[in-house]
Amino acid sequence: MSGILYLIPNTLGKRDESDPLPDVIPAGVQQIAARLDYLVAENAKTARAFLKKLGETCPLARPVQQIEIRELNVNTRDDALAALLAPIRAGRDGGLLSEAGVPAVADPGANLVRLAHARGVRVRPLVGPSSILLAVMGSGLNGQSFAFNGYLPVDAGERAQRLRELEQLSRKAHQTQVWIETPYRNGQLLEALRQHCAGTTMLSIAVDLTLPGETIVTLPIAEWRPERLALHKRPAIFSLLAG
Repeated sequence: MSGILYLIPNTLGKRDESDPLPDVIPAGVQQIAARLDYLVAENAKTARAFLKKLGETCPLARPVQQIEIRELNVNTRDDALAALLAPIRAGRDGGLLSEAGVPAVADPGANLVRLAHARGVRVRPLVGPSSILLAVMGSGLNGQSFAFNGYLPVDAGERAQRLRELEQLSRKAHQTQVWIETPYRNGQLLEALRQHCAGTTMLSIAVDLTLPGETIVTLPIAEWRPERLALHKRPAIFSLLAG
């Protein structure tokens, strides 16, 4: 009988190393994660840092260095997934640990989850912080219908075209369009929005969610100015709703 694949959320953003594991990871989730001795994670080093912090509040199944961690990232080939799932199929409970937020949503791992379903392995998602949902919740925009679009193109021309497409789709379907950006390009993205989208279109930007500097601002694009919100190198979620 196979084990269970637990989908384990992680904290959002960088915290002071002296801080305890925050309550955005519920106590029950911490207890489940602490008893696992097999993890699949994007980065083994940061996974061990998570486990070390977890061990401050919950006794771990084994010392951190003895917990088996295998890596799965954007470069992992599909033909390598079966080996990652093999210990769980053999009866061992294991966890898919996100680098930040929840696994398999804007995060590697969906293919492993799909394979688990195909091989009859029980998948159990655990409660934790999703920057996407938190941003939509705090935006005041349409939470009944929204779409997450990942990253927009880096090329300025392609990015402008994509922004116009998303604005048109939002207007037609009355659907909130959500995306993320590499933190050092946040300012460029805001400027592109001001140049290529209608001034009446609503734009919400959420930065540093769950962190001490958390800020969410929602304004018509015509009222957005670079000085309205410090964006440089801050994790941000952008949400747009066209009227």
